Amino acid sequence: MKYANNILETIGNTPLVKINSLTAELPCLVLAKYETFNPGNSTKDRMALQMIEDAEQAGLLKPGGTIIEGTSGNTGMGLALAATIKGYKLICVITDKQSQEKIDILRAMGSEVIVCPTDVEPDDPRSYYSTARRLATEIPNAWYANQYDNLSNTKAHFLTTGPEIWEQTDGKVTHFVVGVGTGGTISGVGSYLKSKNPNIKIWGVDTYGSVFKKYHETGIFDKNEIYPYSTEGIGEDILPKNVNFDVIDGFTKVTDKDAAIYTRKLASEEAMFLGNSAGAAIKGVLQLKDHFTKEDVVVVLFHDHGSRYVGKIFNEDWMREKGFID
Repeated sequence: MKYANNILETIGNTPLVKINSLTAELPCLVLAKYETFNPGNSTKDRMALQMIEDAEQAGLLKPGGTIIEGTSGNTGMGLALAATIKGYKLICVITDKQSQEKIDILRAMGSEVIVCPTDVEPDDPRSYYSTARRLATEIPNAWYANQYDNLSNTKAHFLTTGPEIWEQTDGKVTHFVVGVGTGGTISGVGSYLKSKNPNIKIWGVDTYGSVFKKYHETGIFDKNEIYPYSTEGIGEDILPKNVNFDVIDGFTKVTDKDAAIYTRKLASEEAMFLGNSAGAAIKGVLQLKDHFTKEDVVVVLFHDHGSRYVGKIFNEDWMREKGFID
């Protein structure tokens, strides 16, 4: 009989799926690394499990302990899966920008959820970064996962996602495109692919209101680049240790409106019901079309599932309020 001993054993080995309609104007083959096939419906399952296992081995996370994390929702879901199976408590600190669906799902999975304001400085005591760090010092037997600076995040994608893409494309991948938030996915996959073929190009998708693109191009951390934006899961107002700029060849920025519109296009034209960052990622691929030739194989990673955005991207009233549709 073939079966998994628990849900954690089903993480990884997600399929590559060809994009057809939306990329018809491009000369190359575009393949989506479809991460919603993970049990928590996102790529974050990989790094959540890796962070926990590494913390266990290092003696940082002890039996019956409490895991604390600042999350946009998907890492929290991955941590919730592992916490349930392994017997840990979980506290997720989330911003008020995130969808209600994400908050409800985390609570359904047994996590305590604390909601913090988005529009404050990272070092403000009210920010979700500061709140998560504070709770980790106040609660006995607690461990702060810290997906931004915990290099187990990058490690997970170097060990799993990168090798999967290499094997699934038979080593023919020429470009990897992905939205950048904590940086673990682009850095882990990028490092692995470049170790196999240094000529593979690694492109990050950034959002307006985030510091990544300008910092990569100039080395300047410009606070004037930072302002509130609605696209979830990509962009930052900090420089996480997991972002390895040395493996990234370039960034392209996608607007909130385009990210939302193309998320809906993925559903209506490709039958791919995906999250907000997937729309940004595929629009990023289209913006990079001049970099591709007919021989190229472009892999774009889609992070999470559309069910977490039903009240926002897939809600007509929300889209109108934002001015994204008439």
